[in-house]
Amino acid sequence: MTLFIYIMGSFAFSNKQLNLSSTVIWNRNGITFANKSIVGIEPTTIFINTNDTIYIVNRDKQKILIWNYSQSLNPTNEIQGNFTNATSLFLASNDDIYIGDYQSGNVVKRWKSEGNTFETIMYVNSSCYGLFVDLIDNVYCSMRDEHQVVRKDLKLVSMEPVLIAGTGVGGSAFEELDRPHGIFIDINLDLFVADYGNHRVQLFAFGERDGITVAGEDSEYLTISLRGPTGVLLDVHKYLFVVDSENHRIVGERPDGFRCLVGCYGVGDHLNQLNRPSSMGFDSFGNMFVIDTSNHRVQKYKPMKISSCE
Repeated sequence: MTLFIYIMGSFAFSNKQLNLSSTVIWNRNGITFANKSIVGIEPTTIFINTNDTIYIVNRDKQKILIWNYSQSLNPTNEIQGNFTNATSLFLASNDDIYIGDYQSGNVVKRWKSEGNTFETIMYVNSSCYGLFVDLIDNVYCSMRDEHQVVRKDLKLVSMEPVLIAGTGVGGSAFEELDRPHGIFIDINLDLFVADYGNHRVQLFAFGERDGITVAGEDSEYLTISLRGPTGVLLDVHKYLFVVDSENHRIVGERPDGFRCLVGCYGVGDHLNQLNRPSSMGFDSFGNMFVIDTSNHRVQKYKPMKISSCE
């Protein structure tokens, strides 16, 4: 399989093609890309754009750290944030940065690349644990504590969003969510939700309020169990990558089902282990970057190839 990756947080859809077969695996031993001294205590969010620029929030110092892709361990740039505790980050195709900030009155802010200023663009009822901006300028917020996902049209003056998934009450029915975290919107505007409390990934087709379980508990073809998923990505063939946080691993889908990709040796701080990862992203070379939250670090995993019989 030739694999195209929609880079996390860049819905401009990368034209870069990753020549990875269906048997690709990632080196189980990660390289520490950034440690606690750089990213602070319990980092939670990463974004990689189509130019392989990496964005990570240091919540302690209220900064967005930026790496223009290089071998340097230190950020090449930073933005001093007008926020107090960011829980999510997204970069639009025009380089505007969207950030969820739950200690500044539950708002979504936008850093304008032209002018270098922050502005409030949406009011929400609780913190956004997932953010996404689609192709037609809608911004989505996954509100963990409200058990729902909302959407706002950025072309409208009103800063009030509309409900598109979940009921506002935690539950496990198909129309319900329980503490949703990371989200992903595909080219059809279908919504994928890491449904943390229900240990599953839900797909809400555009305009539908009933979700379909595509990974984890109660999925049609259960090939892997999840525990507290916090992030979800999708490739161009609609194969899923899931941050399986409370199982301390990253899992991925292929034609015969899901498999563990990294963090497959239990919780810990060794190079082949993770501790409550929260989000992930890929660069155009297929390198996987994982926010290893409780180890206060960012791990990088290089892709490898194996024979088709493995």
